[in-house]
Amino acid sequence: MIRIFRNTDELSQTAAEIFRQTAQEAVQARNKFTVALTGGSSPDKLYRLLAQSPLREEIPWEQTYIFWGDERWVPLSDERSNAKMAFETLLNHVPIPPNQIYPMWSDVPPEEYAQQYEDLLRDHFNETNAGFDLILLGMGDDGHTASLFPGTTVLHEKERWVQAYYLEPQQMYRITLTAPFINQANKIVFLTYGEKKTNALYEVLEGEPNPEKYPAQLIQPPNGEIIWLVDEAAANRLKTGI
Repeated sequence: MIRIFRNTDELSQTAAEIFRQTAQEAVQARNKFTVALTGGSSPDKLYRLLAQSPLREEIPWEQTYIFWGDERWVPLSDERSNAKMAFETLLNHVPIPPNQIYPMWSDVPPEEYAQQYEDLLRDHFNETNAGFDLILLGMGDDGHTASLFPGTTVLHEKERWVQAYYLEPQQMYRITLTAPFINQANKIVFLTYGEKKTNALYEVLEGEPNPEKYPAQLIQPPNGEIIWLVDEAAANRLKTGI
């Protein structure tokens, strides 16, 4: 599903309502809500909305479990940390138990921690609930999502749920959920806006299949729902939309 909005305020309001509804439905069905957050600038308005009334009071935070879709391998105090941004805009302002928040960071080597994070996820999920209730994702100007960047070997992963690797162009390690595990989610919501995303969004949604160049094409949940929330600037080249 593609939904096009006039501006980021309307887009973020809709994302917040999806978050609230999904959380309430998950808790009603399974007594817990498990979500993977995204980083970058895309979710800033969304997180601030969730931290304010009335949504703050309408979301079952005490039964919410927070993970991340990906992370730059930097300490939580680093300005580049996705988790740091989420704490400052959302998590420090809602009544969620600290032991239900799982940032992608530790003082062990990144590849070792990727296995630890995967073990954590495998302990959290089970056969009847094998994926996230909700995964929030952004998309870069180059068509990457999470830390699935064009031309990287992680794009070909079939078995692992989490991987860490050194991203040469950025001169740093990244840790990420893999495409097969992302695709196990019940619901995936992309937040994509701005004219810089126009060409990548067109290629991902309406271009020829080429996930090596546009990794967001890998996100195709076989049983879950995928929702693209985009603004008019990003959707400028799209032929379809509702």
